[in-house]
Amino acid sequence: MDERVLDVSGQDLTELPEPGGRFPGLETLNAWRNRLRALPDWLWEQHGLRVLIVAENELTGLSPRIAELTALHTLDLGHNRLTAVPDELGTLPGLTEYLYLSDNRLTELPDALCGLHRLRYLGVTDNLLTELPRDLSGLAALREFRLYRNALTALPDSIGELTALRELHLRGNRLLRLPGSVGRLTDLRLLDLRDNGLRELPRALLGLPRLAKLDLRWNPDLRSPTWLAELEAADCVVLR
Repeated sequence: MDERVLDVSGQDLTELPEPGGRFPGLETLNAWRNRLRALPDWLWEQHGLRVLIVAENELTGLSPRIAELTALHTLDLGHNRLTAVPDELGTLPGLTEYLYLSDNRLTELPDALCGLHRLRYLGVTDNLLTELPRDLSGLAALREFRLYRNALTALPDSIGELTALRELHLRGNRLLRLPGSVGRLTDLRLLDLRDNGLRELPRALLGLPRLAKLDLRWNPDLRSPTWLAELEAADCVVLR
C-alpha cells in the first residue's frame, strides 16, 4: 500500500473517515463520486497534500482552511453544488496544474482567484457566471481556460493579458462581441465561440499567428467579415 495515496472513490461515503497514522505522508486523496456534503477538519492538516479530487459529491461549500494546503497543485471540485468558493482559494502558492470548478452553481468568481499566478488550467464550465473578474492579469500562466455553458455577456479587456493562453473555450454563453484585446493572445491555438449571440468580430483576430481553429458556428446574427479568408489562408480552420 502506497502511504502517499488514499483512494476512496466510488464508495458511497457520506463522510471521509480519518486515516489516523496510516497515511503519515499523504500526497493524493481521491474521494471522487461519493455523497460528501462537507470536507472534514482533519483534511486541512494534511500539509503535504498535492492532489485533492472530490468531484461528483454533494458539496455546498468549501472551508477557507483550504489555504492551509500550501503544497496542493491539483484541485478537482467539479460536479458538486458549490454556490461560491472562498477568497482563500486564490492564495494557494502551489496550485499550478489544474483547478476544476465545472458543473457547480457558481454565479461569480472571486477577484482573489486571480492570485493563482502559476495556474495552467482553469475549468469553470456549466455554471451560472454572468461576468468574470475585471482584472484577469494575475492568471498570466493559464494555458487553457474553459468557460463554456455559462451566461457571460462580455469579456473584460484584461483577457488580453493571458498571453500564455493556448485554448479559450466560450461555447454556449451570451456574448455579443469580443474585446479587441484578444489580439494580444499570441500563443492562442483554439478559440471556440459556438452558440453565442455574436454580431461582429474584432479584426484583431488577424494578429494571432498560432491560431489553428476558430469555431463560429451557431451565431445566427454574426456578419462574417471578408478578412476571415486571410485567417484561412494562414492555415486556420474557420468553422461557420
